[in-house]
Amino acid sequence: MKTSKTMNIRAIAMMIMAMVFSLQANAVLKEENLDKTLAILKNELTTQYEEISTRTARQKARSQDMHNRIMEVWRMSNQNALMLYSQKQDYVFDLTYACHEATKQYHDFTRVRIPFVSFLNRTKLDIARYDSLSKSLSEIPDAMLGRKALADRNECLRLSKAILNNLKQNYRNTSDFIEMYNKTAAHLKEINDYANLRYNDIQTDIFKNGSDDYFTVLKRLRFVITQMRQSVEEKYKARPLSNSQWDSKFILGLFVIIFFYGIVASLLNILVIKKLLPRRIREKEFLKRPFYFTMASTTFTFALILGLIRATTSQNFLIMASDLLVEYAWLLGIVLFSLLLRLTHEHMKSAFRIYAPLITVGFIVITFRIILIPNELVNLIFPPVLLFSTLWQWGMIKRHHSKVPRVDMFYSYCSLTVFLFSVVSSWAGYTLMSVQVIIWWIMQLTCILTIASANRWLKIIGKKKKVDNKPITSTWFYHFCNQALLPVMGVASAMLSIYWAADVFNLSVLCWKIFTTNFVNLDNLKISIIRLSVAVSLWFIFSYICNTLREIMRQQFMRNDPTTADSRDMMGKNVLQVVVWGTWTLVVLSIFSISFAWLMVVTGGLSTGIGFASKDILENIYYGISLMTGRIKVGDLIECDGIRGKVTSISYVSTLIESTDGSVIAFQNSQLFTKNYKNLTRNHGYALSAIVFGVGYGTNIEQARQIVEQAVNDMHHPLIDPEKPAKAVFLDFADSSINIKLLCWVDVLKQAYVEGDIRNCIYDTLNTNNIEMPFPKRDVYVKELRQD
Repeated sequence: MKTSKTMNIRAIAMMIMAMVFSLQANAVLKEENLDKTLAILKNELTTQYEEISTRTARQKARSQDMHNRIMEVWRMSNQNALMLYSQKQDYVFDLTYACHEATKQYHDFTRVRIPFVSFLNRTKLDIARYDSLSKSLSEIPDAMLGRKALADRNECLRLSKAILNNLKQNYRNTSDFIEMYNKTAAHLKEINDYANLRYNDIQTDIFKNGSDDYFTVLKRLRFVITQMRQSVEEKYKARPLSNSQWDSKFILGLFVIIFFYGIVASLLNILVIKKLLPRRIREKEFLKRPFYFTMASTTFTFALILGLIRATTSQNFLIMASDLLVEYAWLLGIVLFSLLLRLTHEHMKSAFRIYAPLITVGFIVITFRIILIPNELVNLIFPPVLLFSTLWQWGMIKRHHSKVPRVDMFYSYCSLTVFLFSVVSSWAGYTLMSVQVIIWWIMQLTCILTIASANRWLKIIGKKKKVDNKPITSTWFYHFCNQALLPVMGVASAMLSIYWAADVFNLSVLCWKIFTTNFVNLDNLKISIIRLSVAVSLWFIFSYICNTLREIMRQQFMRNDPTTADSRDMMGKNVLQVVVWGTWTLVVLSIFSISFAWLMVVTGGLSTGIGFASKDILENIYYGISLMTGRIKVGDLIECDGIRGKVTSISYVSTLIESTDGSVIAFQNSQLFTKNYKNLTRNHGYALSAIVFGVGYGTNIEQARQIVEQAVNDMHHPLIDPEKPAKAVFLDFADSSINIKLLCWVDVLKQAYVEGDIRNCIYDTLNTNNIEMPFPKRDVYVKELRQD
């Protein structure tokens, strides 16, 4: 309500200025004579006078409405001032609520500043223009004008003076409004400054000063109880003559109403689930746990009802209570739906119990916040509540740790850690800080479970739709949610949970100020939490863009030429990464306000050293591009420096080769480019194998050669080139045999296996045809020595 009124003030002011800015220029050009010029000017001024008269009448009504709304802002600001200045420092929840209302009104009022200066300057120019026009018209001698021209001149003079008077009146009215606006802004700023001082006091009390430790409280228990009773009576005792919206009788009545709506939400969900849902839906797995499903759906229905109440009521307590209860209902609903989605019926009960301590403490804190409980009561009640909740959490973990998934046990141990920290803090006197930590973890866990549930739901949809077997063009949105949206939600959840925790004490404005404050604030470098979060979020988005575009390119490469798809994909991947991540780098530099001029100065001083140091790197990049453009491709079998292997990847720096012995060797691109390497699969995929065998002297060489050729060709080996038959040739005369060389084109990738099969064929063929395969022989003579 307050925000809308403030926005209406700015909207009306902008409309008034828009009307003035839209005034026509009333210009006339050089006509054939002065009489014609005056006639045209009279028509222009008549039209303009009629328009400005109509607009002035509407402007007066809008100005009066604006004045009334400014006065309403004054009344609301005075109300906030009285509420703020009357709060006691010990009533933290009351004080933070009052501070929040004051700062919120100030920020809403000053969020969009009206360009008064430009408006007044434009009006001054129009006044000067029409003043000069009137003076010029009055100085025209009557003697040089005919009867009609004289009448036109007098009419133009009258109209220009009338328009001038209207402009001066608008200027005075606007000046009055500007003065009122500035006074209002100054008044709101004064209240806002006081609220910020109180905020600083609250922060100091929460995180620095604290209060007496709980052991001291127990020693002074009688005095503390007496003081607490006085505070409770002062705050919650019904006052018959008071009609305050925050009186205890109104708060009690509104709680009864909220409780009634909770029962209505529960009954509606039971009715819908049992009577109105179709049978096919009731047979779903999650509906086999009706109690927990009813609880989960009831919380969301209850939140919806509270949202409708919040949108239609003007009761301030109900607005505040509805906002907090909606957040708590979301927490409870998310926990239940997450368990329903992920767990079976047997594990559901145990899983709900390990979350029960945190849910209960969350409800207690929300209740404390709604009824604006005094500090004395918080300091007395909350430490033992936290101790009991910690023991309860530990007991649930010990009893049910074997019945729930590991991820839920991890969350439970995190909750136990938070409980332990909160217990120590509260018993040491920092009770309000323990409340803040508990609320933070509740909200953080809610965000985590929300993202986990969404991720689980996506996996179910992906498995059902079989997205892994579909092209990226039809599953891009699924991958966007999985690779970009959920990670960005995870980054945002960290700040969102802290923001919500701060909002319990109405410190959300200060929390946002912390997020946006630059903890590194240099002229050429600015880093804040929000800037870092945006940079990280953009990293996930650009990563998704890079992966998606690469898959699209790969599909296109496979469609055009499958044999070169791997090599083109590697080259496209490298180029795409440079473009995408280069763009991300430029965007991040802009986010961190890094000056490109400053960056050029810094890099310019290092350019010489970097140039020499990166000479080899640049050379490798150049040769890598040259290799990828066609000399070799991924999957080629090459031989370099006596090493034979298959190319597995080509990057801008090096080329990886998986050798035939299984080892992986990296060649720098510059080395590989300048070496005389062999590409064994570039042309047809076959390599010439030369297999040498020997036959004995006296053998018919021609017959042996033809027999071996015929036998190898009759093998019809699938890895031998069928278009190039094997050929045996006379090699040389050896010591013990006549050597013959068999030339055969075999599959280069299976060369070793094929050569083994060929040698088996040669051996069997020669044995079958009784052709001797000699081997070296030596005669050894043993000579006995004579003994004297």
